[in-house]
Amino acid sequence: MDLSVVVPVKNEEENIDPLVDELCSALDGLYQYEIVYVDDGSSDETWERLVALSKGLSQLTIIRHRGSYGQSNAILTGVKAARSSLIVTLDGDGQNDPADIPTLVEVFKAPNSPPDLQLVVGHRRKRMDSWVKRVSARVANGVRGYLLKDGTPDTGCGLKLFPREIFLGLPFFNHMHRFLPALIQRSGGAVVSVEVNHRPRKHGRSHYGIWDRLWVGLVDLCGVMWLQRRSKVAEIEEVINFEN
Repeated sequence: MDLSVVVPVKNEEENIDPLVDELCSALDGLYQYEIVYVDDGSSDETWERLVALSKGLSQLTIIRHRGSYGQSNAILTGVKAARSSLIVTLDGDGQNDPADIPTLVEVFKAPNSPPDLQLVVGHRRKRMDSWVKRVSARVANGVRGYLLKDGTPDTGCGLKLFPREIFLGLPFFNHMHRFLPALIQRSGGAVVSVEVNHRPRKHGRSHYGIWDRLWVGLVDLCGVMWLQRRSKVAEIEEVINFEN
């Protein structure tokens, strides 16, 4: 298994079939892969659509939460269930382009990439969103970037690639997916941003607004700042192993 693609969803019934088709088209012939969908308590036909697809698609694993626990919990559930050591996440609303996944993999495996590279994150330079979402995201990214100094222009992009064991070793909390670059850097890893395509939402509606992106995240932001101040990465000078 080369790659596990984790897709958290909630009330995305109309986006399930087209996105799964795009994922298969983007990955077939390139990787041995699986797609792990996590339904975070949808109240529409999202689960039924997933069940129907899973009957004819061996690459698809579907998991259903008993209730709605948030996107970070949905990602964690998917990563725990994944069988590959390399994880790609993307949003289930169809705005992230699956065709960008091979680019993220190439950057991660490139011989000239940083030796401690642990996260490749998409950068939606040209966002196809309403002006409210664009403004709120710009404000939120600006505040986070100023306070956390993570050097990442678009921490909110759902398209990310990271090793499974690295993610599972990070401190977990609700909304932690928005702070992955800072958390990775805190543990001594490098982060690279890659410009990716962004598309208009065709079906459904966004689950986030300006309050979600800034004010609700202020408590989490303070917590990540505290974690940064308390971190200390040990440098190994020498290892000696006496074999019997």
